[in-house]
Amino acid sequence: MREIAKKINYSATTLYHHFADKDALLQAVCDEDFLKLASGMRELMQLPNLIERIQALSKGYAMFALQYPNHYRLMFMTPRAPCNLDITEIEQGNTEQDAYAQLKLVVKEAFDAGLFRPEITHFELIAQTLWASTHGVCSLEIALGNEPWIQWVEIDRRFNLMQRAVLRGLLRDPDSVE
Repeated sequence: MREIAKKINYSATTLYHHFADKDALLQAVCDEDFLKLASGMRELMQLPNLIERIQALSKGYAMFALQYPNHYRLMFMTPRAPCNLDITEIEQGNTEQDAYAQLKLVVKEAFDAGLFRPEITHFELIAQTLWASTHGVCSLEIALGNEPWIQWVEIDRRFNLMQRAVLRGLLRDPDSVE
């Protein structure tokens, strides 16, 4: 905390007045970014077609990650203490504040509508698989996008292929993915 205070020209006492410790400070910073992510995806929740809504949420998540790579690194790529539900400003499960709740909601609606393959019996597994695949593309771009060893294809093409491939593997009707 002293090092952080020094870098931002505040006293450590001032920081401790607002945050109990480094984990509380990081939680507050991440909360702000998580709210920004959820807010940016809120309007996508209105799309009437469930498959298009899933695709749009995934694309919105990727756009956030690539537009704010340093924020994304802290939120999803930096080891830190688990979320302290007692101090977070985000209400878990509130689709106005929680991007994961947004994804779970639309996946549950698609699951209940019978859009996924019948042998996949758990909607949260589907949501977590979709999240993991999008995170993988974004994380590789952020961490290794400038790596000369790899001749990367444009990020949009990689993302679109990944999204289509994963959805086609999960959906009862793979041809419903454009």
